[in-house]
Amino acid sequence: MTADRRIPVTVLTGFLGAGKTTVLNPLLQRPEMCGAAVLINEFGEIGVDHLLVEKVDDTIVLLGAGCLCCSVRGDLLRALKDLFMRSLRREIPPLTRILIETTGLADPAPVLMSLHEDAFIAERFRGDGVIACVSATHGLAQIGAHTEALKQATMADRLLLTKCDLATPGDIDAVSERLRELNPGAPQWRVAQGQVTLDAVLGAGAFDPDSKPAAVAAWLADAAVQAQHHHHHDHHDHDEHDADRHDAAVGSFVLEFTEPFAWAEFTEAIDVLLGTCGARLLRLKGLVHVAGDPQPRVIQCVQHVRYPSASLAAWPETGAYADRHSRLVFIVNDLSREVVANAFRLFCKARPVAG
Repeated sequence: MTADRRIPVTVLTGFLGAGKTTVLNPLLQRPEMCGAAVLINEFGEIGVDHLLVEKVDDTIVLLGAGCLCCSVRGDLLRALKDLFMRSLRREIPPLTRILIETTGLADPAPVLMSLHEDAFIAERFRGDGVIACVSATHGLAQIGAHTEALKQATMADRLLLTKCDLATPGDIDAVSERLRELNPGAPQWRVAQGQVTLDAVLGAGAFDPDSKPAAVAAWLADAAVQAQHHHHHDHHDHDEHDADRHDAAVGSFVLEFTEPFAWAEFTEAIDVLLGTCGARLLRLKGLVHVAGDPQPRVIQCVQHVRYPSASLAAWPETGAYADRHSRLVFIVNDLSREVVANAFRLFCKARPVAG
């Protein structure tokens, strides 16, 4: 048998706030990851995660706004083709691997289907596993409440139990047991502070639906039908059709503020929001302009939990944040923009830009 020289593609998935970027960053610092390109997809109008990935070259691609399993699948194929051609022209180092970090709402099935539906892609790239991050602190509730979290855990080739440093042993064991029930064939790794070994993520091999629970075959069949739909309908129909893939109550909006915040007032507004609406606030992330601080402050929250803030070295020179305005991306379940904006009016005397 001749060796398969196609470029391996690893899909890193996991529900909102599962710590995918935290896992990705240390991996990219490893010498073995030289030549790896990263494709990042986010659910929301403005991308934040690509600013948090620490990579030295320009082989990070932010896929278009929208979910990878829905409206931006074409963006994935275009990005893979573009990276391959750039590597061929020696504009970037030779490609050794692709890592796709999906939005927390992505269904892995159509992402996998995309690698096979285009002849150019199928000849040059091969699937090398679906790796799912499952939070030890929120994973159990998320799997119970959200179909996407259930699918991600069930379809994974390997399961990373993240945030074990923030969870009790009992919580970790409970999530682990539930994952064994859902996906008994997938090895599990317990992860603290995002540190994983390379063999936890790489080399999982081609996705094998026969090794998965029976439901996976049905999900893949549905993804194939959806893919055919994409070939036979115009773009407007795609978006309308694919909107049904996610819970209608789950949505995203951005609050933009032109004036810097006093950090104490800002965190009070956030903490009140988390305390009163945390169950409906699936994810919050963004960059904050803090009065007197030249560096942008990174804010990240999952439901009732606000994670310790960090700072980027400098404001991005291009893109949405180049104007140094604070922008907060909210992914919510049946929570209105007005309710969230009111917290900042009340505690910070700040009004978001009309949107």
